[in-house]
Amino acid sequence: MPIAPPAQCGMAAIWWDSSTFAHCLFLPPIIIWLIWESRRELAQLQPMGWWPGLVWLGVGGMGWLLGDAAGVNLARHAAVVIMLQGAVLAMLGPVVCRGLAFPLFYMFFMVPAGEELVPLLQTVTAKICMFFLDLIGLPARIDGIFITTPTGYFKVAEACSGIKFLVAMAAYATLAAYVCFRTWQRQVMFIVFALSMSVLANGLRAWGTIYISHLTSIDFAASFDHVFYGWFFFAGVMALVMAAGYPFFNRSRDSAWINLPRLLAIPAPKRQAGVYVMAGVVLSMAAAPVGWSALMAMHAQANVPTRLVLPQITGWRQVNTPPIIPWAAHFNGSDHYVQARFAPMDGSSAPVDLAIAYYGNQQDGREIVGFGQGAIGPESRWAWAASSAAPPYGAAFRMIGPGHVAREVVVFYDLNDVVTGDPTRVKLETLRLRLLGGKQRAVAVIVTAEDHDERSSRPMIERFIRDLGPIHHLADQLEQGNTP
Repeated sequence: MPIAPPAQCGMAAIWWDSSTFAHCLFLPPIIIWLIWESRRELAQLQPMGWWPGLVWLGVGGMGWLLGDAAGVNLARHAAVVIMLQGAVLAMLGPVVCRGLAFPLFYMFFMVPAGEELVPLLQTVTAKICMFFLDLIGLPARIDGIFITTPTGYFKVAEACSGIKFLVAMAAYATLAAYVCFRTWQRQVMFIVFALSMSVLANGLRAWGTIYISHLTSIDFAASFDHVFYGWFFFAGVMALVMAAGYPFFNRSRDSAWINLPRLLAIPAPKRQAGVYVMAGVVLSMAAAPVGWSALMAMHAQANVPTRLVLPQITGWRQVNTPPIIPWAAHFNGSDHYVQARFAPMDGSSAPVDLAIAYYGNQQDGREIVGFGQGAIGPESRWAWAASSAAPPYGAAFRMIGPGHVAREVVVFYDLNDVVTGDPTRVKLETLRLRLLGGKQRAVAVIVTAEDHDERSSRPMIERFIRDLGPIHHLADQLEQGNTP
């Protein structure tokens, strides 16, 4: 699952609290330094109010409003940066902003983004490990992001995915490419090389941990990996990347980053605006989406039942049989959460777990889709292993717990009778309801069961879902507090 802070955090709080984005704390000083180094050239450019700059500000304002309505932090944070860029463009004009082009662009690296890549990076890291394990002849078996060797059982966890390394390297490589190269072709090649090296190096690090545990012990390998990776590995890879790129540097130390003669030759825009007038317009446009969002929140009505009653399902009965490994879904801020085990009355299969979470009205910090929400909570002993074939209007995956116990999981979301398993569709439907009105109800239904004797539990899950009936009917009946 992605590494991210709670949904209500702002950018600065994420920089401070999340080790993945701690490098962002250095980015504002770096941007100031970039502007300071070009101060002599910038001082010769004439600032001016420029009306078209308000278009970019408006794009940011609309993006913030949509991100706030959908509960997407990434959209809100990126929109804040776009609004800042638009304000600078409107207040200083196109000529000065061309001189500030890279610092303004570099502001995007302040947006905490990239955690969406964690599952992909976990899979890539596991495959790199397997490649090198096969290369040295160490027997190993892979199951999603889990690797089994004669020494033990290893998981490519979120922290081992290399996302911290990758996002920091992206910011560093982009800065180095701008400072050290004059041509865009070399800049792009250097960035691609640096990012590729970060992914490969992280895979080698994970392989090295497994191999060292094979030669010594798992405890020694874990302690060695923590110290070596935390203090030396990242610095070593950055030094290697810079050493490889050094022979191709083509920007001299005395070379200015701004082509002043070309900027001075640009004719001034015919339509300009006064500084105070433009400042007032900028402030008004920046405040408008915040005001609209607050107004919509005031009119949002929550219709929350007093309780949820688990359904009576034909052919199934509730049981108290304990699972092999305890499991519970995590839905922070839900108005109601219920969970129970059901077994077929004919005794033909093992029990199935049903979990239902109900939100009368989603808000910041209590949204049905977000970090740690769902079948695997932030402190869960279970871990995502691989995606499975999705059922109609749902999503499915496998997760693995301690002792290599596996579960099949099927997830459904219902928003105002729109049923889906796609978190993106959930966000879009939430956006539509918040902007245009409609019932704010959101219901999550999770059906899961443990595999037994290495046989998939998916057939009995599908049987249970068929007997459960349409998800939107279940959600409607839950809202009334009645059983189907």
